[in-house]
Amino acid sequence: MNFPRVIPVLLLRGRGLYKTVKFKNPVYVGDPMNTVRLFNEKEANEIVVLDIDATAENRGPNFDFLEDLASECFMPFAYGGGITTVDQIKRLFFLGAEKAVINAAAFDQPGLIEDAARQFGAQSIVASIDVKKKMLGGYDVFTHNGTKGRGRKPTELAQELESRGVGEILINAIDRDGTMSGYDLDLIGDVAAAVSVPVVACGGASGPSDFRAAINAGAAAVSAGAYFVFQGKHRAVLISYPSEDELNTIFSPEE
Repeated sequence: MNFPRVIPVLLLRGRGLYKTVKFKNPVYVGDPMNTVRLFNEKEANEIVVLDIDATAENRGPNFDFLEDLASECFMPFAYGGGITTVDQIKRLFFLGAEKAVINAAAFDQPGLIEDAARQFGAQSIVASIDVKKKMLGGYDVFTHNGTKGRGRKPTELAQELESRGVGEILINAIDRDGTMSGYDLDLIGDVAAAVSVPVVACGGASGPSDFRAAINAGAAAVSAGAYFVFQGKHRAVLISYPSEDELNTIFSPEE
C-alpha cells in the first residue's frame, strides 16, 4: 500500500538541531548527524532540513556541513535556508539534496523559482509558506523565520508560486509550531483547494489522528518536528517515527 508521505522536519542553528515553539525559544535537541542516522534506521520517507538562521543572518547555505549531512542521509532530503541563487540550488543537488525549499527568496528574488524550475524541474522546487492568523481573522504570510510580515493571503501566494513553477508547497502554521495542538485544518484545506500541486501540512502534529485529519483536509503529505523528537509532558528528547504497520493503521480507511 502506498501511504501518504510522513516527513520529519529538522531545524538547524549552526551545527545543532533545535526545536521552536511558534518559531520562538529554540531549544537544543541534539546532533543532526545522529538524528539523521536514527531516521535512516526507522526508514523515514524523507526529511526536510531548514536552517532557521540563514536568511535572518543574510548568509547562504552551509555547504560543508550539508555535504557531511548528505553523506549520512540514506533517504530523500529537502533543504531550505538562505537560498537565493540557482547556483546554490545546483550545488545542493550536487551534494545530494533532492529538493530545494524556497521561502523569503520567493519575494526577494522574483525570478528564482522560474529559473530553478526550468533548469531542474518543478518536482525539485518546494515553496515554504509560513502563516500566522490575524487578530481579526484571516491569515498573513511571514518570512525571515516568522519576523517579517508580507501582507499576502496564503491561498493567493500559493497560486502565484504554482504558476511560477513550484512542484510542492509546504504550508506551516506558525501559531501551531511546536505546540502539538493539531494542524490548522482550515488553512490546509484552503491552500490545498487553491492549487493542484501537492501540499505538505506542517505545524502542530501530535499524533496519528492529526496526520489523518490533515490528509482528509486535502494535504498530500504530512510533516512534523516536535512530535518526532519529544516524548511525554516533559518533552524528553526521543527520536521516533511510525513503523510500516503503524502507517497502515494510521492511513487505512476508517470503517
